[in-house]
Amino acid sequence: MLDDWLASSLDADPVEPHEGRSGKVPGGRYRLHAPGVLELLPDELAPEAQACIVSAGIHGNETAPIELVGAWLARLEAGQLRLGAPVLVILGNLEAIRQGVRFCTTNLNRLFQRGLDLEGDEPDRARELMAVVDAFFARHTLPRVHYDMHTAIRDSRYPRFAVEPFADAETDPAQWHGLAAAGMQAALHQHRHSWTFSHYSKHYHAAQAFTLELGKVRPFGENDLDALAGMLTLIEALLEGRQMPSGNLEEVRFFRVVSELMRQSQDFELCFSEETPNFTEFAVGTQLAHDGQAGDTVVEEAPVAVVFPNAQVELGARAALLVRACPPPT
Repeated sequence: MLDDWLASSLDADPVEPHEGRSGKVPGGRYRLHAPGVLELLPDELAPEAQACIVSAGIHGNETAPIELVGAWLARLEAGQLRLGAPVLVILGNLEAIRQGVRFCTTNLNRLFQRGLDLEGDEPDRARELMAVVDAFFARHTLPRVHYDMHTAIRDSRYPRFAVEPFADAETDPAQWHGLAAAGMQAALHQHRHSWTFSHYSKHYHAAQAFTLELGKVRPFGENDLDALAGMLTLIEALLEGRQMPSGNLEEVRFFRVVSELMRQSQDFELCFSEETPNFTEFAVGTQLAHDGQAGDTVVEEAPVAVVFPNAQVELGARAALLVRACPPPT
């Protein structure tokens, strides 16, 4: 059933919401809510159970997390895992996944804000997923976790890194240790609201929520899932309701966003190569961008590194994050 769900979601097969046991969910049952939305419900809660959301494919060309979800569900269906916590599994931008593109008309991972008034397939999908998340967390009065798994469009000095959304909710130190054990090489603290999917869960539901970059974008079948074995171990612990593994924070580099480069006009360019890896550092005095409306952006006060540089974003969107190293959380 679980393999069928993944395949039918990607094949655009019609989905009728229903619940069943099917003998394919050891320790529990499943509930299909909508295309690409599967809930796993345990018969009994394990001692460390949390209400968990695991999402992938919010950008359609980010295939490694989808394959990781497939491996995770296959291990459950084969009886190698036993369900001990409620888990909501989400495949985000289904049409973009089918087309192998980042998005179809607009970036889904900038639309997770209540009161969204945009029209179109991706805004409609954002509203559907927000409602699903709201209902899931309302049903389960447990500690809340959301791992939104991605891959980056360019190389990185730290290929696997976590982005902590900005919100009032504090991050549990155990999460940082769990992410270290999962092989995260760096962590980035956001400085303001960003309306990503993980931000939605943290801001509106006080969940422990992260955007997890798991390497570079590659086509289906070309991903090195062995490099993500630690991440698989972490989400298996969540599914079974076990205590998360714990790693050494000294092996993780921490950064904080200090500002954003925004594209304000058609006359916009980054003053460094499009191939520049994430976390590349630039010295004071370096010109980073030119914008016909906002003018030039030059590094001031202290060196900065760039993350997610992309000059081809829509007008008014973020073209890069500017970050500096910071101490690890205590």
